[in-house]
Amino acid sequence: MTSMMERNVTVSRTALIIAAALLASPVLAADPIKVGLSGPYTGGSSSMGVSMRDGAKLAVEEINKAGGVLGRQIQLIERDDEAKNELGVQVAQELINKEQVVATLGYINTGVALASQRFYQEAEIPVINNVATGTAITQQFVPPNYKNNYVFRTSASDAIQSKMIAEEAIKRQGFKKPAILADSTNYGQLGQKDMIAALETMGVKPVTTEKFNIGDTDMTAQVLKAKEAGADVILTYAIGPELAQIANAMAKLGWKVPMIGSWTLSMASFIDTAGPNGDGAIMPETFIQLPTTPKRKAFIDAYQKAYNIDRMPSPVSAAQGYDSVYLLAAAIKQAGDTDGRKIRAALENLNEKVEGVVTTYDHPFTATDHEAISANIPVMGLVKGGRVVPAHPEDLEGANALRVKPKG
Repeated sequence: MTSMMERNVTVSRTALIIAAALLASPVLAADPIKVGLSGPYTGGSSSMGVSMRDGAKLAVEEINKAGGVLGRQIQLIERDDEAKNELGVQVAQELINKEQVVATLGYINTGVALASQRFYQEAEIPVINNVATGTAITQQFVPPNYKNNYVFRTSASDAIQSKMIAEEAIKRQGFKKPAILADSTNYGQLGQKDMIAALETMGVKPVTTEKFNIGDTDMTAQVLKAKEAGADVILTYAIGPELAQIANAMAKLGWKVPMIGSWTLSMASFIDTAGPNGDGAIMPETFIQLPTTPKRKAFIDAYQKAYNIDRMPSPVSAAQGYDSVYLLAAAIKQAGDTDGRKIRAALENLNEKVEGVVTTYDHPFTATDHEAISANIPVMGLVKGGRVVPAHPEDLEGANALRVKPKG
């Protein structure tokens, strides 16, 4: 009798434990929200990729500590695309089909983005380009050829940057004979095309256009051609390591003219490799590592503490990566779901203002405009003593410190 009672008590206790576990499990074991994070974490583009990744991870940590989104934690699924188009394609397919991400953040390189993001478009999963700048990136899948566009961006397009570069060189500084040096990638060649178009609106043609490949370590021939053509300014579209070789080649030839180019002149791989030869280079920047707003100060402090680093390898990439996470989180929260179609619709009509590092996002996207950064937001940066500072300090003073996208 006693044995039977003991067995009944044991069974009852077991049942209670199982019931309690079942009641608790939906909260304790809620599946994380998987978000892809694709970029080059090794190789020549790594200063951009690592900075973007670290900025995104910082944002995710903050959001998760505050309770996550929809009661779930965000989980970043990181993949190194090595800035290779073919690897980017493989990564996209893996993140979609195997990892079943609800969205992907990243793409540093224009070529990788153009080759890979079509898989997200086909799967109806949003992808937010947070560094790549090729003008064509957000135009690949626009209506009426496609019902909906799943490609968004939080970086300044080359259409914006090329106009800023041309205006700085021709209108502000008065140069008349620009030479364009661009790498042979999609990024370099599409950027060069935008640059030529921007110069044409000012009645100026480049005296020469020179091309080089990723990995080239001697730009003497290209720089010499620019010099012989009578160039009074070098305009560039490339990434850090090769840009440094342009600056070093000018020093080797004893010929110094200003370098004005795309935002990649702010990369650590340019600044450190060029050394003093890189001082004076000017480029458009959505973010300069200065505490010009409380949000920027908090971000800089948190980044430096988290990664035990003073100067971010690529401040622009870090800030844009950080902001892209908060925009995605706001869209998921508004959608109340992780379905890609609902997230896209929410991104196109965000009701909540999102305070970012680059700007405060107030309806940054619409169904026909997937560019969060407008032409009034970037400012010109200047390489000085191993860091990037404002080329024109008044651009970040007072009311100019926080620039927002115009409504309408």
